[in-house]
Amino acid sequence: MINKNFSYIIIFFIILSLSSFNYGCSSMAASAEEYYSIGMAYFELGKYEEAERWLNRAKTADRTMTASQYNLGRLAFERQRYREAAEYFEDILKRDPNNVLSLRAAAYTRIKTGDIGIADKHYKKLLELVPESIDDGYNHALVLYAMKRYGEAEETLYKYPAALEERDSLLLYSRSQKAQNKPEAIDNYAKWLGVNSDSSVRYEYAQLLEQHELYARALEEYRKLLSQAASSNTEPPRSALRYSIAKLLLIADYESSEGITEMETAVSEGFIDTEALEVLLNSGKVSPDNMDSLRLIIHNIQRGGTEQNQETANEQGQDTRSESSASSETGTEGNPGAP
Repeated sequence: MINKNFSYIIIFFIILSLSSFNYGCSSMAASAEEYYSIGMAYFELGKYEEAERWLNRAKTADRTMTASQYNLGRLAFERQRYREAAEYFEDILKRDPNNVLSLRAAAYTRIKTGDIGIADKHYKKLLELVPESIDDGYNHALVLYAMKRYGEAEETLYKYPAALEERDSLLLYSRSQKAQNKPEAIDNYAKWLGVNSDSSVRYEYAQLLEQHELYARALEEYRKLLSQAASSNTEPPRSALRYSIAKLLLIADYESSEGITEMETAVSEGFIDTEALEVLLNSGKVSPDNMDSLRLIIHNIQRGGTEQNQETANEQGQDTRSESSASSETGTEGNPGAP
């Protein structure tokens, strides 16, 4: 980063020198470079409007056109004008398809615009030119994951074994494997959680263990999360953790009623997802006795919702009657100021 005072000095002397230029061909080329220097100095100062004005002047000359256009794209990006920024970068690529800086900028900007198909195309080209780039490989894997091309995301990350020692890459690698129902994901999640702490990721890990029928380990992780969840505002909420524990107990310990007790606790703490309960009820994994208890829990949730709706409707009706009464007394339909 250029020192701000030094940037101001650059701007002052360049503008001063411009006033002495003649208007011949050679001095026009020189002035374009000076315009570019002023624009970049303003850029470094964070004065984006001034930078944009000077860089647009510089863009008119062949000698600085590509550099000016690239930095105009950077300016647009900094100001969150992402589509405009992408157009600047991609216009450069029309003339110079192998421009690595513009490819990288265009690819990342297309992530911001949500055009992940275009981002994928740019990253493919970019990684043909700089296959060793770990950062670009990770970003491409992110794009592939967003496109639900989990196998390709995993394969892309696997090309950079050193990167898999890093926090973000290892987590994305684990999630890509989990999405494919690969048991290898278990070890990679465990490795990530060995040096990182995140309740949402631990919840994913517990669900993965349950998915692979490692019930004892999954229950241990759920209970660990529950002990750390101080309130209902945590993520995941206590009610969701209670439900996960209850569901696991109902499936893993077929004859036990402990799962029903946990489910009742989950409901008392705010769990009201009857659709999830219906899925569990119809899974064929719950004992007949526990199925009857589950039906009763669902019925009670639905009845509670109906009673709550009726209570709300009664309150709204009372409010409406009160307003009508007030309107009748004023004779103005609720508008005392009407003539």
